[in-house]
Amino acid sequence: MIMFIAAGIAMLIIYGLLVYYIGRSLWKWMNPKASVWFKVLYIAALAVISTSFISARFFGGIAILNMIGSYWLALFYVLILLLPLMHLLLWVLRLASLHRHYTEKRVGYAVLLLSAAIIGYGIFNAYSPVVRSYEVTLAKASEGPDSLNIVMASDMHFGLLSGKKHAEHMVEEINALDPDIVLMPGDIIDDDLQAVLDRGIDQILTGIRAPYGVYASLGNHDRYEGDIQDLISALEKGGMTVLYDETTVVEGMTIAGRRDKQDEERAALSEVLKDADLTRPVILLDHQPNGLDEAQEQGVDLVLSGHTHRGQVFPAHWITGAIFENDWGYLQKGSLQSIVSSGYGFWGPPIRLGTRSEIVQIQVNFQP
Repeated sequence: MIMFIAAGIAMLIIYGLLVYYIGRSLWKWMNPKASVWFKVLYIAALAVISTSFISARFFGGIAILNMIGSYWLALFYVLILLLPLMHLLLWVLRLASLHRHYTEKRVGYAVLLLSAAIIGYGIFNAYSPVVRSYEVTLAKASEGPDSLNIVMASDMHFGLLSGKKHAEHMVEEINALDPDIVLMPGDIIDDDLQAVLDRGIDQILTGIRAPYGVYASLGNHDRYEGDIQDLISALEKGGMTVLYDETTVVEGMTIAGRRDKQDEERAALSEVLKDADLTRPVILLDHQPNGLDEAQEQGVDLVLSGHTHRGQVFPAHWITGAIFENDWGYLQKGSLQSIVSSGYGFWGPPIRLGTRSEIVQIQVNFQP
C-alpha cells in the first residue's frame, strides 16, 4: 500500500512538472504585458483545466469537466511531444544568430497549427472505424453450418464522448456486415452506466441484427461503482446476453465469457468450462488478452479480446506489445487462435494516433 501511494504521489509530481512546462512555454510565447490579476487568472485556468479529468471523478462525473479533461489530455499529449522539439529548433536557430523574438513567434504558431492538425487527425481515427477482416479454420464441427460470420466489437466505452451517434454508426456498420452472431468482449461502457442510459444507447443497441444473437463479456471499465447486476440487466435489455463467467451453446458451439482479470471473484477457466463439450468448437470472450496459455490448456479454440487499444496513441503500442503476447491482430498457439481488437471506441482523450478504431469481421470455417 505504501509503495502504491508513493508511486501515485510521484506520478502526480511528474504530471505537475509537465503541466508547468507547458504553461510556462505558452506564457513565454504569448509574452503578455499583463497585470498581476491576469497572471493569477492564467494560473487558475491552467490549474482547473489540467485537473478537470480527475476532479470530474470527485464531483460525481460532471459532464463538462469530463469533456474538458478529455480534450485537455489530447492537447497535453501532443504538446509534450512537440514542445521539446520546438525548444531544440529554437536553440539551433539561435546558434544561427536569427532574431530571437521573431523566430519564437513563428515557431510557436507552427506548433499550435501542427497540434491542431494532429488532434484533428486523431479525432478522425477515433470516430471513423474501419472493418478489419480475418478468416480462421477450427478443426471441429458445429451442429449447424460449416462456416460462421462473426462480427466482433470491443472497447466501445459508450458514455459522454463515445455517445449516441457513435453507437448508431456501430449498429449500422455491424448490420451492413450481415453477421450470423455478434460478440463483444468487454468495456462496453466507460465507467458510467447512467451516461449510457441518459443517451438511450442501450435502446440503440437493440437494433443489431444477428440470427444467433449478441453475446458479451465485461471488461475493467464495465466495473462501475454500483451493482453489477444493474449493468448486466441494462445490457440485456439492450438485446445482448452477458456471459459473466458463464457459457451458452449455439448450434453445438460453446460460447464462454469470463469476468475481467481485475475481478477478484473471477473463476478459473476450468470451472467456467466444466460443462462444455470440448469435442465441439469453443469460443471464449476474455477482455484482457493475457490468459492464452490457460485457454490453450483448457481446450479453447478461439479467444476474442480487446482492452489494449493497441496503445491508442503512438508510441504506446510499444508498451502494449511488450506486455501482451498478442496485443493486436491474430496469433496462433497450437490449436488455439487469438484475435485482439484495437477497439471501437477510446478511453480518455478522444484521439487515436498510430492506430484506428475498428470493427472486426471473422469468417470461421469448421473442418473436423
